[in-house]
Amino acid sequence: MSQSRKGSLKRWEQRFERLLWKLRLVAILPVIMSLASTVVTFTLGTMEIGNSILQLLAGSTSKGFVAHLLGGVVSGIDLYLIGIALLIFGYGVYELLISPIDAARRDEYAGNGLLDIRDLDQLKEKLVKVLVVALIVAAFKAMLTLPITDGASLAFFCLSVLLLALSGYLVAGQGIHRPPHS
Repeated sequence: MSQSRKGSLKRWEQRFERLLWKLRLVAILPVIMSLASTVVTFTLGTMEIGNSILQLLAGSTSKGFVAHLLGGVVSGIDLYLIGIALLIFGYGVYELLISPIDAARRDEYAGNGLLDIRDLDQLKEKLVKVLVVALIVAAFKAMLTLPITDGASLAFFCLSVLLLALSGYLVAGQGIHRPPHS
């Protein structure tokens, strides 16, 4: 192969690689949408808890009042957790595919939290932890209104509590015995 042909192929390869590198910027779309979704879920969670507070101040005395109020508060917390998962996802995608966030690196406390994402495995682990906690909260909300009428329903309730405790233990204990990422 001639030297000019090799040079031409090399230029085309470099152009393609530059285009390929710039194409990663399409990942800004899921970053923006997940951050917008974070704001939406935080707003919805705040509205849910606010509605519960307003109902409490109105002083209703219906039969399931306390369970209903507690369900609203737990729903708000669940929405906050989903928002946190969306925030972690958006932040992680930006950090991994687009660019490290310099402002986060300058803050002395930023390197120790949920948003310190250096690789895809860390992103996955953090998302799984938050999502499992959100599922635990959702299951807790469902258990608030679970009617216990006989021995079987009590046994299912107890089994549910045991499974929630086990999942909480597994999520909390997952990273304890592993060396920290460097």
